[in-house]
Order: sequence, then C-alpha cells, then structure tokens
Amino acid sequence: MLASPPADAARVNLASTVEVNYWCQTLNCTETRLRNAVLAVGPSAADVRAYLQR
Repeated sequence: MLASPPADAARVNLASTVEVNYWCQTLNCTETRLRNAVLAVGPSAADVRAYLQR
C-alpha cells in the first residue's frame, strides 16, 4: 500500500517520516539512497528522481 502523498509533491521533505516513506515507495529506493540524493541535488522531487535513475 502506497503511503499518503506529501502536501507538496514537488519537494522531498526529509523531516517528515511519512513523506520519507512515501518517497521511498514512490521512487523504489532506500531511505539512505533518498537522503543521499537530496544531499546531492537538493529537495526538488524531479531532480531527486533524475538522480536516482542514473
């Protein structure tokens, strides 16, 4: 079951456990990979998605 979508679907909010779970499920990645992607490219969901698809 997919977690609830975030309030702002354009940004990855690492401060919210619910949103981290959502993004990990949506992007099919671990929390560590998600956090590393945000550190590398910032919180833009589009940029994070592109980074993880490399």
